[in-house]
Amino acid sequence: MKGQSNELDKELPTPQDGVLVHGMFMDGSRWDEKEMVVTDSIKGIKNSALCVFHMEPKMDFVPDEADYVAPLYKTSARAGVLSTTGHSTNFVVFVHLPSKQPQDYWISKGAALLCQLND
Repeated sequence: MKGQSNELDKELPTPQDGVLVHGMFMDGSRWDEKEMVVTDSIKGIKNSALCVFHMEPKMDFVPDEADYVAPLYKTSARAGVLSTTGHSTNFVVFVHLPSKQPQDYWISKGAALLCQLND
């Protein structure tokens, strides 16, 4: 819950800037903690939890071309009303994830991040 912490939170370093985010899920992919890259899902597991993620604002950000630019959605429905920005109201932000596969590979798998699995 917002504003609450658990025992594991106490072990995390406090970032100087940005926020630590946990509780996100991966759909169509999973996070490889050894290699620190997005990788294929394990057969039979549709959604896996994403590790704690540090989101930090950067001026003049230049992304790594090898990153998968994953869409983050509020719900697993991935649908919403089209807003004036041209994005779905269910869309949150694009998240850059290190990858050994090209962008098209993950797009063809429908890989995305989710804030929650059900409405």
